[in-house]
Amino acid sequence: MAMLGKLFRRVRAGEHRGPLTGSAFAAPATIAVTSAAFADGGAMPQSSAGKGVGADTSPALRWTGVPSETRQLVLIMDDVDVPLPRPLYHTIAVIEPNVDGVAAGLLQPGTEGIRFVRADLGNRGYAGPRPIPGHGPHRYRFHVFAIDQPIPDSVTKAKALLATMAGHVLARGTLTGSYER
Repeated sequence: MAMLGKLFRRVRAGEHRGPLTGSAFAAPATIAVTSAAFADGGAMPQSSAGKGVGADTSPALRWTGVPSETRQLVLIMDDVDVPLPRPLYHTIAVIEPNVDGVAAGLLQPGTEGIRFVRADLGNRGYAGPRPIPGHGPHRYRFHVFAIDQPIPDSVTKAKALLATMAGHVLARGTLTGSYER
């Protein structure tokens, strides 16, 4: 596997290839997203790494600066360094606007005030970092979006969620962690 990682070391999706940076998601970056587990741009703990690599335990997350008119929050964790045409979505959650964070390990189905949308890996809930060995460090972004309308329960897939969110983002914030195997 490490040989494959080295072979594709220069192949990366990049931030510019994902829809989250487009004009439909443009909004002031007034939401501060933090974690007690790692600093912005810092290494994520092994406990947060995905199945078979770590404990697959979601890190504690907090956010502040959510506008008062927010009707729904959306949290998306993506990997911008995956060797694919666009960033890979690991976790997608629709969160009630009164929730201001998630304790470690609780970014999972059954947590009050949070429902999950199927991510690229087919999961509902947290799916931690599992980059290809030898591919180098991967950046994992935890985006928090404040949305001006509720996200209907009928929205269960990433593509439908992004279409529903487009043009309705009031504010946003991002925390970036890194992980390497």
